Amino acid sequence: MRMTRSWLAAALVAVLGSTVTALAQTPPPAPEAKKEEEKPKTFWEEHKLFAYIENSYTFNLSGAGRGGATRGTNELRFYDYHEGYTFNIAEFSIKKDPSEKYPFGYGLVVTSGIDSQKNHSFGIFRDEEDAFPFRNTEKFDLQEAYVSGMVPVGSGLTLKAGKFVTLLGYEVIESPNNLNFSRGYLFTLAIPLTHTGGLASYTFTDWFNMTAGVVLGWDDSKNVNDAVSYTGQFAFTPLKDFTATLNWIAGPEQVDPRRFDENVTRDSRRYVNAHQRYVLDFILGYTGIKNLTLALNVDYGHEQTEPFVRSLGTRQDHDATWWGWAAYAAYDWTDNLRTSLRQEFFRDAAGARTGSGLGTDLWSTTATIQYKIWKGLVGRVEYRHDQSDERVFRIRYSTPDRTTQGLLARGKSLDTISLSLYYSFF
Repeated sequence: MRMTRSWLAAALVAVLGSTVTALAQTPPPAPEAKKEEEKPKTFWEEHKLFAYIENSYTFNLSGAGRGGATRGTNELRFYDYHEGYTFNIAEFSIKKDPSEKYPFGYGLVVTSGIDSQKNHSFGIFRDEEDAFPFRNTEKFDLQEAYVSGMVPVGSGLTLKAGKFVTLLGYEVIESPNNLNFSRGYLFTLAIPLTHTGGLASYTFTDWFNMTAGVVLGWDDSKNVNDAVSYTGQFAFTPLKDFTATLNWIAGPEQVDPRRFDENVTRDSRRYVNAHQRYVLDFILGYTGIKNLTLALNVDYGHEQTEPFVRSLGTRQDHDATWWGWAAYAAYDWTDNLRTSLRQEFFRDAAGARTGSGLGTDLWSTTATIQYKIWKGLVGRVEYRHDQSDERVFRIRYSTPDRTTQGLLARGKSLDTISLSLYYSFF
């Protein structure tokens, strides 16, 4: 019995000894590797470069202004105003946002091409007497030129001063950043393109940012009425992949008549500046479904005693009101192929924005197929149908004896097909 106990004790000691030896030889678990801290960007890495060229060809299927020097006229359009070939734009952009390390920034955007003629602001390649489509203005533009800086207050107050694009609108001047080639009625008729002045932006929380500022007006770098306008933005991100913004601008936008007639009194300038114009611009965007982009843009605008309406002499109420909406949907079938659809409606209650002088309703449906051909080379094919309840689209006509022919606003619809090609360098 004692012999058995001795063997058991010896065996237990051997097992424990081997276990201890094994544990002693087992290396301790390696500590988790510390995540490599993100390397701060250099001064040059904080810059954003963007450059592209674009040209297009538009087929007018409605016979508007066809033939002769008039060419096809796509009424109420903007960059695709004429039928045929257009060298739209060549753009170069360099921008730097303020950061904690380098609390200053700037932006410079220069463009050339036919589109540039339509982007001018008063005082920069455009005078008060120039009117759309600005055929006689320069084919280049200083689209943006500003400086910015961050003030170390709270999360950082960002200040910007100079010439910059407007806060309003879902669509932008740069075609590659839009879902469609052509611009909708809200971009063309409801809102401005650029401003000259100053902005202040502050981020209150992860989901709310506010911007406010003072500018010279709509597409105005000259201050044509010695008054200012006020603009701003409330930007929300209440849910992941869902954004909502409210943009606005308000102020007098009519040109001071004394610039054309020295006999006009100072009271006339006060009269002009008493007429306020304002626009409320709502934008909703959602990208929570894979490969799908959804957006909605709603605008409402009003101007007191609008000059064009007053000049008609056909009504006692000279105020102008316009409103509209545009819905967007785009789906990326592959990395190279995207299809986009835009459906919009625009109401010009007094005919001031369209120049019809009549209360006008406009509808538009735009379908675009986009294909990335090679690296930055992208082609687009687009069909667009425009419809109106008034005869606002000009068509070519001739009298029975053919003694007189020309263009009259006799069409209620317009159909076009556009082919566009752009190349992005960065």
